[in-house]
This record gives sequence, structure tokens and C-alpha cells, in this order.
Amino acid sequence: MRRVSPELLAAGAIGVGVVAVSSSAPLIAYAAAPALAIAFWRNALAAAVLAPVTLGTRRTQLRAAAVGTHRVAGRFALLAGLALAVHFATWMPSVQLSSVATATALVATQPVWQGLISRWQGRRLARAAWLGIAVAVCGAALATGADVTVSRAAVLGDALAVFGGFAAAVYTALGERARAQLSTTTYTSICYSVCAAVLLLVCLTGRVPLGGYPASTWAAILGLVAGAQLLGHSMFNYALHRVSATTVSVLILLEVPGAAVLAWLWLGQTPRPTALPGLTLLIVGVAVVILAGARAARPPTVPMLADAGSPASGPAAP
Repeated sequence: MRRVSPELLAAGAIGVGVVAVSSSAPLIAYAAAPALAIAFWRNALAAAVLAPVTLGTRRTQLRAAAVGTHRVAGRFALLAGLALAVHFATWMPSVQLSSVATATALVATQPVWQGLISRWQGRRLARAAWLGIAVAVCGAALATGADVTVSRAAVLGDALAVFGGFAAAVYTALGERARAQLSTTTYTSICYSVCAAVLLLVCLTGRVPLGGYPASTWAAILGLVAGAQLLGHSMFNYALHRVSATTVSVLILLEVPGAAVLAWLWLGQTPRPTALPGLTLLIVGVAVVILAGARAARPPTVPMLADAGSPASGPAAP
């Protein structure tokens, strides 16, 4: 039996991952439940799935993050969980207020916010990154402007999606600090647990119903947990063993047209023609930011002897 090459397996993993994350927004739009409740169950169930592993093999590291040598990393993980809650509490309602295509594209501005956060931290941005940011902002303005003629709810959804992208960038920046000492499983478990706890408090305060949904809604919630929450990003992490983080980041942008196609075929949501130019510019701008960031992060070339191989550098953390 012929063996499948690792490169082909990585390509397949990316394909599965893109489909999995592309299903997120259509499932949220389909589910007959409040967006905040869906966000709570999505994180609570994912945390429950990870709990046996975290409380088993990762128990020592979890204790170190709480009261031991990894306390600082543990605090960053807690803050990352809070930022993740803000991300879900803004982006998931945006999908139900705006269209799937627009909300998914606007939340994909996360790398743009990531670059601006890096600049605020004192790091220089390449000219190409600034160009990409400008193109993305123009695209977002065009896409959002097209929604002004639709309804106020659509404009509010667009604003929430943009803020959701910013919150995701903050979550990633905090997670970078926490992941310096914590394993992926420990860090993810803390984030999902904190996120679920915050969203539960919000739902209880706002009297958002957490049950009484039809079976189709529970199926959509389980699909979110199994697909975008667990399967999607797991596939991307697997692919990073063979594909650069930059390539994976750019390919993740396929989530935008993927979500639009799924929403069209499944929910009958046809992207508004007036918004398409803006969405296209937005995705192009974000891709330029990602590529420029990867180029700036590449280590400088060091003169070496002719028979010394080039140094191997692993991909950056996603």
C-alpha cells in the first residue's frame, strides 16, 4: 500500500481546517438561540472536553500556573480568557445582525490590529505592512458603507465584528506571553474556562436563556464545538509541522469566501454586490499585512562557510 506523503497530509489538514472554521459563522446564523448563549456553550463544552487531560497529565503545570513558578504566565492566560470572552461576545452577535460574509471578513482584520499592537509595543512596522493596513481599512470602510443602506442593525453588526477582531488580537498578544511557559492544552483549558465563566455571568446578568432550544440548535452548537473550536485549529496546528505559519495564516483567510459560500448554499444569504469590492480589498490588505509581518520577523542572513547548511528555523506559534 502506497504511503501518503507528509506534505499531502498537511495540505489535507489545512483543507479540513478551512472547512471547519468556515462553518462557524453559518452555524451561528442558523442556530435559533441568543448569540451570547451560543458563545457560552461553545466554550463551556470545549473546556469540558479538555478537562480530563488538563486535570490528569497537566495537573502539575496547572498548579504551577495557579500558585507555583508559572504564576505570571497563569495571569496572562486569565487575561487572555477575558479577551477571548470579549471576542466571542462581540463577533458572534455580529453574525446574527449583519451578513455571514461581511461579519467573517471584518473579524478577519485581527492581523491588522496585531500589527498596530506591535507598533504600540515599540516594534517598527514595514512599509508594506502600513500599505496593507491602509488597503484593509479602505476595504472595511467600503463594506461597512454598503451596509448603511441596509439597516442600522447591519451597521451595528459590522462595528461589533471589527471590535471582535481587535479583541482577538489582544487575546493572541496575551496568549503569546502565557505560552512561553504553558503547554497548549493547559493554556487553552484556562482560556476556555475563564471565557465560559465570564460569558455565563453576562448571560445570567442579562437573563439570557441558556436552554429550551430545539434539537437543531443543540446540533449547531455541538457542530461549533467539534468543528471550529476543536477540529479546525487542531488541523492548523498539525499542518504547522510541514507548512510555515505565514502560509497557514494566509490560507486561513479562505474562511471568508468559504463561510460566504456555505451561507449562500445553506442559508440562502447572497453577498451584497455593493459590498464585494470592499470585502475583496479587505482580504487583500490583511494578506499583505501577514506577509509583511513574516518578512520583518525573518532573522537576518548570517555569512556562513560554504559547506555549513542553512539554519533551520521552526514556524512561529499560531
